[in-house]
Amino acid sequence: MINLNDIMETINMISEENLDIRTVTMGISLLDCADFDAKSACDKIYEKIVRKAGNLVKTGEEIEKQYGIPIINKRISLTPISQVIAASKGDPVKVAYALQRAADTVGVDFIGGYSALVQKGYTKGDI
Repeated sequence: MINLNDIMETINMISEENLDIRTVTMGISLLDCADFDAKSACDKIYEKIVRKAGNLVKTGEEIEKQYGIPIINKRISLTPISQVIAASKGDPVKVAYALQRAADTVGVDFIGGYSALVQKGYTKGDI
């Protein structure tokens, strides 16, 4: 049962305490984008991000309008890129350009994936 006091408390948080949603994040696995050809891997990465996250910003904006609560950041979290680079024997800089191009295309505020799982060893992609 919806309580009137809960509704009023939420309205108060939005109007007086500047309640917002800090971030919405979409996670995407890129492991299936690994390819022996580095250019092909970059193309697959770009295509998959745009295909999966193409409506992320639009959906976030629709939620903002529907509920009247701003969403500050729309972001994408990716498989550690080092895993894809190691499997592809690719160039980390070219992959970074593909990621930036995808982020610009879908309009997100942040795209992350340059992390390394070095506590269990590392690959050539981590160096």
